[in-house]
Amino acid sequence: MSKREMMQVGIDLGTSQSAISVSSGKEAVVSSYVGWAVDIVARKALGKKILVGDEAIENRTMVELHRPLERGTVKEGSKKDLEAVREIVTYLLNEVGVDPKKQSIRGVVGVPAEAMRVSKVHLRETLEGIIDRLLVISEPFAVAYGINALVNSMIIDLGAGTTDFCLMLGRYPTEDDQKTIYAAGDYIDRQLETVLRERYPEARFTIFMVREWKEKYGFVGEPKRRVEVKTHVSGKPVILDITEEMKMACESILMPISEALHDLIARLDPEYHEKIRNNIYLSGRTSLLPGLPQAIEAMLEDVGGGKVKRVDDPSFAGVRGCLAVAKDADDEEWEMLAGV
Repeated sequence: MSKREMMQVGIDLGTSQSAISVSSGKEAVVSSYVGWAVDIVARKALGKKILVGDEAIENRTMVELHRPLERGTVKEGSKKDLEAVREIVTYLLNEVGVDPKKQSIRGVVGVPAEAMRVSKVHLRETLEGIIDRLLVISEPFAVAYGINALVNSMIIDLGAGTTDFCLMLGRYPTEDDQKTIYAAGDYIDRQLETVLRERYPEARFTIFMVREWKEKYGFVGEPKRRVEVKTHVSGKPVILDITEEMKMACESILMPISEALHDLIARLDPEYHEKIRNNIYLSGRTSLLPGLPQAIEAMLEDVGGGKVKRVDDPSFAGVRGCLAVAKDADDEEWEMLAGV
């Protein structure tokens, strides 16, 4: 039997989207949803038993829909959700042309900073037989490693389920260097849905519509234009102005971010404060909100100011960092990181 080819793989299993980057140079992304056809009729109409990603969302009336990654980690206690994670990883591997039967996979998976211990156990069990050697690291550290922001910097990784903070001080971050909060993309969606239902009780819309509106029109600060969306009231199409509700919902994450940011910096010796404040990077899809970097800079003014930048590709920065770790870590470093 010929020896299987070694393939390094970086994976970001996100609450809303999951991504993969492999050593061949290929990348792929998919919405973190899996659906199983509910019955024989649905299976015949769909032409298959299992749907992954946007296809599952679009056909959700015909499937048992699962979003298996809760706050960036595998949901506990649900066999179906564990199966869904395997389906997402298998789908991503297929998209980039990696076959676990023909290739030996050395994979690094990024998870929220405070979910690492739990995630390690669940992911090893869930991905057994797919990934041969698995390393679980924190998502903000992966971003830092990928963009080479390794000394006197802070990463704020804003995803759907969590916002993760990581201080980089020229070594692998400790638990004290990291923090996870749940003011992130899903939090904004819930806030927006709540205020819209209060203001427009007769309007019909779903959480999927709310999420789409946020991703298309969300902003922080002063709006450049009014936010108007289409929906239905009493079966008739209407256009709603949701500018103020959108502003309130998107800015609801600012105070929790400010508190976490200041708390982490305050843990450092004073001579490092200014260096960190002037070297803050935002990543993750929620970081794409227009006006967010400027709003965070404004929150730093009372402590001497700072500079906040988005990474070049917020959606792929973490997964590319995971791939970089998979490529760079020798066996001894791999074992060390596995035990962290």
